[in-house]
This record gives sequence, C-alpha cells and structure tokens, in this order.
Amino acid sequence: MQPSLWLALAGAGVLISFTPGAGAINTMSNSLNSGFRRSIWGILGQQAALVVHILIVALGVGVLVASSPVAFNVIRYAGAAYLVYLGIRQFLHKPDLDQEKAAALRDEPAFSMFRRGLWVNLLNPKAVVFFLAFMPQFIRPEQPLLPQYAVLAATVIVIDVAVMWFFFAAAARSFQRFTHDARGQKVLNRTFGGLFVGVGVLLAAIH
Repeated sequence: MQPSLWLALAGAGVLISFTPGAGAINTMSNSLNSGFRRSIWGILGQQAALVVHILIVALGVGVLVASSPVAFNVIRYAGAAYLVYLGIRQFLHKPDLDQEKAAALRDEPAFSMFRRGLWVNLLNPKAVVFFLAFMPQFIRPEQPLLPQYAVLAATVIVIDVAVMWFFFAAAARSFQRFTHDARGQKVLNRTFGGLFVGVGVLLAAIH
C-alpha cells in the first residue's frame, strides 16, 4: 500500500473510531465498572468483531448480507435487541456500596467482557455495509489482495484500540467520583443504560 493511501486510510480510521457508538459506550461502561486497565478485554472483543466484518466483506459474503433484506434485518434486529437488553440491565442495576460486591463486579471475568464486546460489534450489519463502502477505496485489485487486507485490518484495529482505550476508557475515569455514593451510581447506571437502549433503538429504526 502506497504511503499516501495508507495515510488516507489512517485518517479515515481515526474519524471512524472517534464517532460515538455502541462500542464506545460499552468501553466507557467497562472502564467504570471494571477499571481502565481491564476494559481492554472488552475492546479486544470489539476488535475481534471488526476482523470478522472485514473477512465477511473480503470473502464477498458482505454483498449477500447487504443485498438480502431478510438477512440484514435479522442481524439488525438481533443486534438492536442485544443492545436494548444490555441497556435495561444497566438501567435497572441497583446501586451497591458493599465493598465485597463492588470488588466482585470489578473482577468480572476477562472472557465475559471480551464476549460482550464481540457481540456488541458483531451484531451490527451496518458495519458490514460500511466496510463494503469503505474498504474498496483502499484496495487495488491489480495488486496482491492479502497483504492489502492485512494492512487495512491492522491499521483499523490498532487505531480503534488506541482511541477506545486512551480516549473513551480514559474519559470514563473522570466519572469515577460518582461511583462513591448510591445516587451517583444510579445516575451513571441510568445514563449508560439509556445510551445503550438509545443506540439499540436507532439501529432498529434507521434503514
């Protein structure tokens, strides 16, 4: 990949990663509940989903998903339902100042966080459609495809990890002061719960 083309790819990747969405909300929620360092597990799950999306598009399956209203809507509504479920669960979560229970929450298994991040990004068919429109801009058919897809995937993933961890997860640390009393916890739970539900509703409503 030519340096100028790679710079354009990197610039687009930064803009995409900074666009707020379910992944950013999930990252901030993980950072608040489990700590900044452990939020990386959810971020890695989200990146695994990105790899799957890129593979789907690279293999041509993305065209079938994008052109099949039934397949697209099944995935879209499943993703919306999952986000709404996460939102309702967060919204209804009761404040708990018990130190042992709080520690248990912070010690959520890494695989649980990874799996949630995976599903949050995976159940988003609009990501497939987006990559269908995005990836061809940086792929040259006359050149070997595998190295180009590898560079594209590595670039997008490294940028997204950096933005998610060092911006969204780090930003969530500023809300830590609200977690020390029941009222603050309730505000945060309802805020992030409402955001999850809102993104889920948008995913289901916007065609």
